[in-house]
Amino acid sequence: MATIDTDGDAYTNPTWERYDRRTRLIRFFALLGALVLTIVSYQALAVRYEYVRTAPENMGNLIERMYPPDLAYSSTIVEPMIATVNIAVVGTLFAILMALPVAYIGAENTTPNRSTYALGKVIIAASRSVHSLIWALVFVIMFGGGVLAGILAITFRSIGFIAKLLAEEIEEINHAPIEAIQATGGNTLDVLIYGIVPQVKAAFVGIAVYRWDINVREATVIGLVGAGGIGVELNNRINAFDWQAVLTILLAILVVVLVSEGVSAYSRKKIR
Repeated sequence: MATIDTDGDAYTNPTWERYDRRTRLIRFFALLGALVLTIVSYQALAVRYEYVRTAPENMGNLIERMYPPDLAYSSTIVEPMIATVNIAVVGTLFAILMALPVAYIGAENTTPNRSTYALGKVIIAASRSVHSLIWALVFVIMFGGGVLAGILAITFRSIGFIAKLLAEEIEEINHAPIEAIQATGGNTLDVLIYGIVPQVKAAFVGIAVYRWDINVREATVIGLVGAGGIGVELNNRINAFDWQAVLTILLAILVVVLVSEGVSAYSRKKIR
């Protein structure tokens, strides 16, 4: 379309487009590829729809067998439930102690060199890539069933989570206080204590509390593979088809998780 400007000259006014032709083609084939991959993946799952159709009936039958909960059984699960909370608490504390140096070497602005930076990233990735159930299986094989395997599973699963988030916080700190400490002759320890810690303290507390909240839930699950806590009792009751006791355990787990959620939310609110 030709337009006359103020000098009387004609020029072409092209239609504005957000993407050029090449970008549109790339986006189209990317979406098409994603769609094809989704369809192929879904077909590879080989979903058996007869189970989907009977699921509501089976669920209703299971609820009938679970209700009412066996309240007399409540006293039996107090000890394993306490063990579950202890696994979460001790595992989180161990994870914090082990994650602090990993976060320090895993932050680009505090790591001593590229080798330590790579080591920190490898530890973080290795911890986070293995699910807590897999960690639990490994430690049950190594140390046998019980709370020790559960504590170690929670610990090794949590190291990467805490270290990754804390390292990201360290990378975002203000470097002016650090430069001031170094200018006055402060050593590396002075920089850490007076320059880095005050800036990441609030975030660190929030990360630790949040991870403990997650670990309370995970500690209820790892017992299914023998790593101690309420999960062991839950697995035993399921194997015995004692569904009323199963419902009692599930309700107890729900109460503990809700309490941990409340404590976590309250703690994070206080440190903001």
